[in-house]
Amino acid sequence: MVSESKSPYLRAVLESIPAYKPGLRVVGPDGRSIKLSSNESPYGPLPSVREAITEASADLNRYPDPGATELVARLAAHLDVPEDHVALGAGSVGVLQQLLEAVGEPGAEVVYAWRSFEAYPLLAELAGVTSVRVPLKDETHDLEALLAAITDNTRMVLVCNPNNPTGTTVRERELVDFLDRVPDHVLVILDEAYREYVRDPEVPDGVKLYGNRPNVAVLRTFSKAYGLAAVRLGYLVGHPHVAAAVRKTIVPFAVNHLAQAAGIASIAAEPELLERVEATVKERERVREALVASGWTVPLTEANFVWLRADEDTMDFAAVCAEAGVSVRPFDGEGARVSLGTAEENDVFLSVATSYAKRR
Repeated sequence: MVSESKSPYLRAVLESIPAYKPGLRVVGPDGRSIKLSSNESPYGPLPSVREAITEASADLNRYPDPGATELVARLAAHLDVPEDHVALGAGSVGVLQQLLEAVGEPGAEVVYAWRSFEAYPLLAELAGVTSVRVPLKDETHDLEALLAAITDNTRMVLVCNPNNPTGTTVRERELVDFLDRVPDHVLVILDEAYREYVRDPEVPDGVKLYGNRPNVAVLRTFSKAYGLAAVRLGYLVGHPHVAAAVRKTIVPFAVNHLAQAAGIASIAAEPELLERVEATVKERERVREALVASGWTVPLTEANFVWLRADEDTMDFAAVCAEAGVSVRPFDGEGARVSLGTAEENDVFLSVATSYAKRR
């Protein structure tokens, strides 16, 4: 029997890093299960996309194109950027991990707002990068505080716009002013996973901002609006030196054959996909208005979810939702993020939330 003292050596940091917690699925007493705890699209891929995936499945015995050449070409043309400005990964979170590997070295720091995307601190620690968390101000990024947090050791700043989990945004004038003041040695990543849901004309399109800024890059994903969360496909748009670094740190064949086929077909089907996005946007406004009318504090959101400030009631509220067969994403002592489902699913949630608000 091998003694514990002779167990294989593993990094000490692994003992302090919690595993990423995906959105839970719950089942109510009547067997109902409405999952609003993950920022997924309630709509599956369009028929043309499913057909492309089915056709591609015939080649699963072969390795995928390691450079995803056709997908990169289609994506670059769609975004009107050079092909060498595009790099891919297994979801935008996969690309973020590649970025952290590219900038990570002893003493390096990454600055980001908190609360923001839960994976930021986990990936930073795994890459050996020190996290510098800057508190949100009025549920959104405090850009002045982010600037003040930058030091000679800062290698990257993350700006999640719209922010996850609050749905709030940074507008163009203040973001441009921020970018103009960030030191050249710092890479600024505009995390735009929810870009397709943005309707506020004052919220900037990162792809239109990065062009004359060599230290700015944009993250996006096919997981949300495109309804491809299961196949894991994300991308970066940045200057060639940044995109090349991301390609060097990718796990070989990380963007699999089905993901490449699905991405190509989804770009071709974008007009139809955006009709579904518009349906979600309309539901977003309806749900938020109903929540505010019932007494909840809900900031304006430009994403596919709403944020309910619940403070000390957060975990109790999540439990009450779970009892009704509705899963939400609670952040203890802060609030709950609720993704938008179908109109029928949202109605069930609103019934629970309205009832809860009356007895708070």
